[in-house]
Amino acid sequence: MSGKLFLIVGPSGSGKSSVMMGLKEQHPEFTYPLSATTRDMRPGEKDGEIYHFMSKVDFEIGIKEGKFLEYAVVHQDNFYGLIKQPVLDALAAGETVVREVDIQGFDSIRDALEEDQLISIFITVPHKDELVDRIKGRAEISDEELDKRMKSMYAEFARARDCDYMVENANGKLQDTIDRVVEIIQEESK
Repeated sequence: MSGKLFLIVGPSGSGKSSVMMGLKEQHPEFTYPLSATTRDMRPGEKDGEIYHFMSKVDFEIGIKEGKFLEYAVVHQDNFYGLIKQPVLDALAAGETVVREVDIQGFDSIRDALEEDQLISIFITVPHKDELVDRIKGRAEISDEELDKRMKSMYAEFARARDCDYMVENANGKLQDTIDRVVEIIQEESK
């Protein structure tokens, strides 16, 4: 029996990381493969928890060696990628694999895996204005960086309907969002 990969997709500030943290706490039985990134660590982050932080040079070597299931340049300057082998091993073992990914990564993975191995869940918000507030509230951000993220956000929202499901993450309703994602995972894993 082959497992399934559930991708949590959505724009910056939609709550993908918060949904993932809640899933990890409440559902340790799921498999959460480690992604890699070249972006700087944010306060409180540690290498090997949510991401493996790499230099751009090391990431580019990994690309050449085919070590990523997907990779993309996000916000025009940082690489993100899903390390291939742990995902393939977990799917072969019949596990439920859950990973956060941006829309570019979703496209690459969709092309690389069989359709019946992949379910995508787009995390959205009631109002796009909320995303700006969430992005600014996370960490200090320059106007230039905010502009990059806004452009990415609009491009990602335009692709939401390409995903299998859309789940709204309203302010103060994170647990409801997590519960709905779990319902989808359980239903699709039958």
